[in-house]
Amino acid sequence: MARILATFFAFGGSAGLLMCLDVEPGARRTVLAALGTVALVAAAVAGRWGARWRRSYFHGAVGAATALIVSAVALAPNPVTAMAAAFLVTFVVVDAHFFFSARQANAHLGIAVVGITVALIAGDVGIGTALGYDLVLVSIGTVIRQLVTLASSASRDPLTGLSNRRGFDQALEELMAEAARTGEPLSAVLIDVDHFKAVNDTYGHEEGDRVLRRVAEVWQREVPDGTFLARHGGDEFSLLLPGMRATTALALVRRVCAANPEVSLSCGVAQYQAGDSASQLMRSADRALYDAKILGRGRAELVGESARPADAITRTPPRS
Repeated sequence: MARILATFFAFGGSAGLLMCLDVEPGARRTVLAALGTVALVAAAVAGRWGARWRRSYFHGAVGAATALIVSAVALAPNPVTAMAAAFLVTFVVVDAHFFFSARQANAHLGIAVVGITVALIAGDVGIGTALGYDLVLVSIGTVIRQLVTLASSASRDPLTGLSNRRGFDQALEELMAEAARTGEPLSAVLIDVDHFKAVNDTYGHEEGDRVLRRVAEVWQREVPDGTFLARHGGDEFSLLLPGMRATTALALVRRVCAANPEVSLSCGVAQYQAGDSASQLMRSADRALYDAKILGRGRAELVGESARPADAITRTPPRS
């Protein structure tokens, strides 16, 4: 997400500086150059620190990009340059539909359309041309949303709406690479529904599905922003907690489990260590899950240092 945003800011800023070539020296050219420079600085900031931002911060970044583009359109010296600047807002449309929900993306699109339309008409672009351009923006947003939906369905669990194992593995690789680069902690959690087979056998698969949806609902509500929750398959869920040490993650997991007492869960927590592979980290979490089950289920445990790494491979936790 941060890399995409940084790339768009970089290209948008560069385009803004190129526009200055068609503007006579003066206050307008100075302001346009300043806007382009601000966009390039924003690209550098997003590229360097964007991976640590909360998702809500990206709303501000995309909104700021819209404001910069609308300003550039308003300052354009002629209708042709104004239209060229207006096309930069397609970056905003693409960003919004990649980053946010459909409702949030449409809100960004609506703000961009209104701002660009006003700026174009004020810059002597005909109303028909401005409205035609708006139609192009809406069509781009519609197509991007459809593509995002198709792409995400391949890594989405249809029952709970969470990411599936494929989506989790992708997120794990990205977050581990970021943790290795920044030195920030990263914790992984495996969550298993206790006696799930008995639920299915006694009450039927419909009740089992209800339990799984309930677990997903509670954990989505209780975990902080920036975490990554997935359903591995069957009755097992997984959680990634970037920026959180294992002891803090353990306290969080125990609190969330207490928030849903009607479903008994066993949880294993492990922290990424420098040099770990993805499989090593998840084996550590699996060992902690094994300990939680051996100690009576319905609890969360933190993997001990003695469990890393050899015996975490040879022991298989009891399931259900």
